Amino acid sequence: MRIVVIGAGVVGLACARALVRDGHSVRVIDRALEGDRASFGNAGGIAVSEIVPASVPGLWKKVPRWLADPLGPLAIRPAHAPRLAPWLRAFLAAGGPAQVERIAAALSALNRRVYADLEPLLADIGCAGDLKRVGALTLYEREAAFDADGWERDLKKRHGFVHESLTGEEARELEPALSRRIAKAVFDPQWSIVADPRRIVEGLARWLREHDVPFHQAEVAGLDPKLDRVTLALGDGSVGDADLVVVAAGAWSKRLAESVGDRVLLEAERGYNTTIPDPGVRLGRQLIFAERKFVATPLSIGLRVGGAAEFAGLDAPANLARSDRLATLAKIYLPDLDASGGTRWMGQRPSTPDSLPVIGWSPGKGRVIYAFGHGHLGLTQAATTGALVAGLLSGATGDIDMEPYSIARFAR
Repeated sequence: MRIVVIGAGVVGLACARALVRDGHSVRVIDRALEGDRASFGNAGGIAVSEIVPASVPGLWKKVPRWLADPLGPLAIRPAHAPRLAPWLRAFLAAGGPAQVERIAAALSALNRRVYADLEPLLADIGCAGDLKRVGALTLYEREAAFDADGWERDLKKRHGFVHESLTGEEARELEPALSRRIAKAVFDPQWSIVADPRRIVEGLARWLREHDVPFHQAEVAGLDPKLDRVTLALGDGSVGDADLVVVAAGAWSKRLAESVGDRVLLEAERGYNTTIPDPGVRLGRQLIFAERKFVATPLSIGLRVGGAAEFAGLDAPANLARSDRLATLAKIYLPDLDASGGTRWMGQRPSTPDSLPVIGWSPGKGRVIYAFGHGHLGLTQAATTGALVAGLLSGATGDIDMEPYSIARFAR
């Protein structure tokens, strides 16, 4: 088939690779040929055990305190609040106990096969050595906070994701750079990091070009599926067509789905980070600071300190003071950190209210497949999403029930 993949981020490129391997003729179109910055500026974690949705019971109690802190882990810009309201209502509804169990099962189904899909992809693009299966440490200042998260650890354990609880001293034995503020920790041996997310994106793009996949820089304004093809309306007024279109445009996918007639609740959840080239401390794995909601990751290009969730829409200017704040926070827990010389960044995570990606056919339209909405798990789930998208055409999606990821769930 002649397939157009809209999106040159890590998910779109992984879909294009899987389709090429199945023998299809593929083109990639993106508004920026380097793809969305969220694909290469993220924290670099392969978070296979991250199956707990963002909305959980009791979360609403913490929100006022987070919003009151101008540089806290959550921000909603006032001008965007009215547009956010439908998404926010669905987000709160997804936090009930029964919903959390359902969502965790669907995330677990994807994440259990991540390495089986990711490792061959990395080998294909010459990045097999970039995967570091070193586990991760989730850190707590207060034992009460550690105890409060016990239900999350139990939920992960029920889905086969093991962990080891540690004292603060045991955590410092693993990571001597940590301060004595840490009282408890959880070691997750299934978690991994990559050397640099940008290398994965660039490796995928290189592999596709070597396999004669053309890349086109263009804004796709809308899609018109017909019986025998899909017409693409481009931003410059021109049109193109394809036998099938894969929408993998990250946070920009909502507009394309709506042009087809499919409703979706999708928000650009902005994340911030600072990458410090010479941090003066050494870490062996990703550190997750549970109470402060940020992470620190040792990459080949330096220490990346990232986190935060800001809802401001796609077009508002970045508030890079958040990046500075994260570096300041990190120094509390890594007292020998030299945060000078850091590079600040902001990226747009494509987030659904139920924390599940949108993967599957456009209902009733045909010829359009969706592959977006991965939130914090784009890098983690990219290879598996690509395999599933190709499997939708070949009939080989394995034992995964695709219904939980359908865009049809937003029409209900």
